[in-house]
Amino acid sequence: MECCQCQGIEAKFDQAYVSEQLENYRKDGLKKTALQLIEALQAEDIQGLSLLDIGGGVGGLQHALLNSGVRNAINVEAASAYLEACKVEAERQGHATAIDHMQGNFVEIAEDVPAADIVTLDRVICCYHDMPNLVGLSAKKATRFYGVVYPRDIWFLKLIVQIYYNFRHWINRNSMRVFIHPTEAVEALLRENGFSRHFHRNMGVWQVAVFKRK
Repeated sequence: MECCQCQGIEAKFDQAYVSEQLENYRKDGLKKTALQLIEALQAEDIQGLSLLDIGGGVGGLQHALLNSGVRNAINVEAASAYLEACKVEAERQGHATAIDHMQGNFVEIAEDVPAADIVTLDRVICCYHDMPNLVGLSAKKATRFYGVVYPRDIWFLKLIVQIYYNFRHWINRNSMRVFIHPTEAVEALLRENGFSRHFHRNMGVWQVAVFKRK
């Protein structure tokens, strides 16, 4: 992973950080936004479908959807500590044979990533600088559904991100930055790739959406 953002992601999500996230997941379960995304997908006919989860973290979304009837999953993860944690958790939950793992910057390895019926990006779009390539390439991999959780496009959130997150990363000499990409730009790319929005809900600073291929 040669891009500065991915190098920053690797440094930010190190072993100590990810171990804490895995412990929190085992104790408290998925975040409310992820649960809402799962519920929205469950409202569709997802039995026997395949999943591509980009930036899967410890794998909570994958396990929930596999338990909901999804046939198999591909986990694409840029941070090596998250990838290893996802493998460990898959073993613990009995999903090791149902999940294939790929490490790397999705945009760089997209040609090698198989398509799937469902593509999910849970709090991932905000962690990548090149939104058009991330959304455009990932949309091409989705044959039926595209589910996302990403920040709402509101002015005060942009200010908080710049002052709190990005300035702190700069102080710590971490090249990772957080981005609030325009909602309309994200949705326009998905429409260009043949999707229409079937579900949307604002949840605090986050928005949860599911798109369906026409």
